[in-house]
Amino acid sequence: MSETFGQRLSAALSAHGALCVGIDPHAALLSAWGLDATADGARDFGLRVVEAARGRVGVVKPQVAFYERYGSRGFAALEDVMAAARDAGLLVIADAKRGDIGTTMEGYAHAWLEPGSPLEADAVTLSPYMGADSLRDTLSLAIRHGKGAFVLTATSNPEARALQSAIVDDALAVGDHEHVAARVAHDVNEANIGAPGALGSIGVVVGATVDRAAFGLGDVALAGMPILAPGFGAQGAEPADLGRLFGYVASAVVANESRSVLAVGPDRLGARIEQRAALYQGVSRG
Repeated sequence: MSETFGQRLSAALSAHGALCVGIDPHAALLSAWGLDATADGARDFGLRVVEAARGRVGVVKPQVAFYERYGSRGFAALEDVMAAARDAGLLVIADAKRGDIGTTMEGYAHAWLEPGSPLEADAVTLSPYMGADSLRDTLSLAIRHGKGAFVLTATSNPEARALQSAIVDDALAVGDHEHVAARVAHDVNEANIGAPGALGSIGVVVGATVDRAAFGLGDVALAGMPILAPGFGAQGAEPADLGRLFGYVASAVVANESRSVLAVGPDRLGARIEQRAALYQGVSRG
């Protein structure tokens, strides 16, 4: 694959704006859409979202848990949805939040990022809390195959703040001290060194509703990295907030919306995606 994930993502953001549509077939939404809470229902839901997103946005993010709950049939449904999305020209971020060590992490890497794998995605979300170094081989594999990754850094759930904003004061700390989230961003951004283009392939997850400063995540800490930002739409942040929230690095933000888009139902979904995507297109991006 000649282009890096960062290059493909940059082109998608330029063409379609920041909106990323979440594919979250939780039981309440399946019922509202007139679908059964089964693997088949989740497949139909995902395929309808893909069709509505085609040509309107550049990125979709299936939530793996809502497929995994149905076991092997759920994973088969997810395979179909992700393959359809990639065939439609959409970049697929598999929201799997995987993280482990050694050969276990190697298995996850090959599952989500190996070309030709049944679960092949363009990028996957990862957890660094076994230590960011535990992800090093996975990030290398991603880059080698033209794939990407988004590493959990400052998430929007309030119970995470105590851990993610804690202070690291060891010999590797940048300055007198460093927040855990900032250390994660620094460590994973090393994988982008020497990458072609303005945007690396390895990024971070930073909630749109968090105070970046409280986690040590200023513009310099995030420069050059793609930023997956949940928290837009139903969780409170709006497209008009993008520039204010992310400043200089706003052009690298992938703004995820799920409930705010999906709740309108399948008949109005395409129009809703188009409406929300247009709001991001007109926003100052740093």
